[in-house]
Amino acid sequence: MVANSRNLKTAVPVKNGKSAAPAPKVVRSEKRPGTDNTPKSEPATGLDRLIHERTRLALVSALAANSLLTFNDLKSLLDISDGNLSAHARKLEDAGYIDCSKGFDGRMPRTEYRLTGAGRAALQKYIAHMEALIGAVKKL
Repeated sequence: MVANSRNLKTAVPVKNGKSAAPAPKVVRSEKRPGTDNTPKSEPATGLDRLIHERTRLALVSALAANSLLTFNDLKSLLDISDGNLSAHARKLEDAGYIDCSKGFDGRMPRTEYRLTGAGRAALQKYIAHMEALIGAVKKL
């Protein structure tokens, strides 16, 4: 029989109904005057995590190469499902990287996406960062 980890009790001595185990130590980092406690920047930490995800990177790259793409164009180009495309596009739209406009082509709904200025700037910054990382690795 396999024991459920939630049902297991730790072996801590009890004295007068109270645990005799020492309280866990809390480590606090105090800022001392004249010191810099900020973590040192590593090359990979400055990546835009929103764009770094491969589907969103592909979506932003496709929009950078085309002034406008429809939902069906992107779905076909990226070979992803409706739900996956919608979720990734929504994240990019919420960040202000892409614009989404909905309308109709006759009676058929039509959703169009465009890359915004902020999205283009974020992509250029991401590409520059990746090029810097590649250059640093080539020097090793």
